[in-house]
Amino acid sequence: MQNKKEINAGILIIGNEVLSGRTQDVNTSTLAIWLNSLGIPVAEVRVIPDDESIIINTVNELRKKYSYIFTTGGIGPTHDDITAESVSKAFNIEYGFHKEAFSILENYYKPGEFNEGRQKMARMPVSANLILNPSSGAPGFYVENVFCLPGVPSIMKAMLGNLNNLLIGGEPILSETINLRTVESEIAKSLADVQKNNTDVDIGSYPFFKSGKLGVSIVLRSVSKNKIDKCNNEILKFVKEKNIELDKIK
Repeated sequence: MQNKKEINAGILIIGNEVLSGRTQDVNTSTLAIWLNSLGIPVAEVRVIPDDESIIINTVNELRKKYSYIFTTGGIGPTHDDITAESVSKAFNIEYGFHKEAFSILENYYKPGEFNEGRQKMARMPVSANLILNPSSGAPGFYVENVFCLPGVPSIMKAMLGNLNNLLIGGEPILSETINLRTVESEIAKSLADVQKNNTDVDIGSYPFFKSGKLGVSIVLRSVSKNKIDKCNNEILKFVKEKNIELDKIK
């Protein structure tokens, strides 16, 4: 019997300001948490500049690899907002004023405020489907499996709810974290043994530094609460045997 095709996603963060460090990327975390809740694991994240050829090539590469692609950034009113035109070229669709988007923006602004710069936000692949924006009016859009969202984190986040019914995912991905007052070398072998016994649970260990002491956060991820609980019990067993202190991070 053929396995059901894996549902997954790629995230494409577009913007010179992110690469330069002037703007901190928080959209990846927001998108990944939301997608995991829909049962769509994120397989890859890339950050690329506002460069037409790079955007076109990357969109065309990733949309063939993954079930869904989410881009953020580059769909605003300024000269360096070139994502919409680049995506049009990637799909070989005419780039121009989207009638519905133009109408939404025209009605959103007061008379005289819908200037040339703001009108640019209605330019996109003319046959694209819109992603409504309850925050600032300017819609995002999607073509086939590529969803283009703004780079401003609060606006992007407000638009995600409009996509829930468009995406087909699997079971939501659950997670649980165990925080320990120890170092990774102390638990490496024991943790590897637990992983061998629990192949359906993704186990990650991440060092942290708090109040002058080192610690390790162990994160368990799976679609099954029972499998996470089993894995959690095995970890707590060796933690107790090694007399390792649990740490409740706030």
